[in-house]
Amino acid sequence: MRVQAGCELSIETDAASPVIAMLRPRDGRAQWQVNGRRGFARSHGFDEHVDGFGNRCQRFVLPKGLTRVRVDATVETAPDIRVAPDAPAIEPAHLPADTLQFLLPSRYCPSDRGAMWEQARAIVKDAAPGYGQAEAIRQWIATHLDYRYGVSNASTDAQDTLAHGAGVCRDFAHVGITLCRALDIPARMVVGWLHDLKPMDMHAWFEAYLGGTWYTFDATQSAPRGGRVVIAHGRDAADVAFLTSYRPLRTLSLRVWADLDDASRNFDDDLGHAA
Repeated sequence: MRVQAGCELSIETDAASPVIAMLRPRDGRAQWQVNGRRGFARSHGFDEHVDGFGNRCQRFVLPKGLTRVRVDATVETAPDIRVAPDAPAIEPAHLPADTLQFLLPSRYCPSDRGAMWEQARAIVKDAAPGYGQAEAIRQWIATHLDYRYGVSNASTDAQDTLAHGAGVCRDFAHVGITLCRALDIPARMVVGWLHDLKPMDMHAWFEAYLGGTWYTFDATQSAPRGGRVVIAHGRDAADVAFLTSYRPLRTLSLRVWADLDDASRNFDDDLGHAA
């Protein structure tokens, strides 16, 4: 399915601020607008690089005052996500080298704490090692944690969310990742846009590596759903922040969309400078 997706940010700064953003999909074409004009001005010093996880990162300088940044992307994405109840867990000794980092505890996913292993074992019970365990974790999160704004903040980790009994998609993903890693299942955080998400916003979910493939798990949704536009993945939220600033700034508004686009649209990546 083809999705026309994007976001628009209004950002205010009191002084020039260098930032690193993750605002365009890993795949697909994109166009940029800054303050209503196509592309970045040369004064923004725009550059794009690929980080260690394969994510596209945009680096530029926000001038003092108000800046509106918009990105429009056309992405081909699967209408359904893969479901494989029989996908087995892979012993750590046989995992591909690039998945091993997703077994380790990370800033928001303290999977090495004994309480996390005990919680994971209590949740999965007799589920077969692999997809059955990851799905049991997803179902438990959906059933036992409330989706609620205002409970968590930038420092909330998975153990905090379990103690609060509530959080948002970011927090649900951290819990899923932590519990999977406690069972020696590689798990990573994914951020992006989801077609027909209500309310529409930046979204997060987790993936688990099972049977040689990464599978999607989203505890905020009642059934497996495709239409996902992936922007970035990493160990946890610290690796996939949509905007990292090196000076104080204020995000005044954020608008996100991910709509079906049946019409054929042809436009090239626009990463250059405004005229």
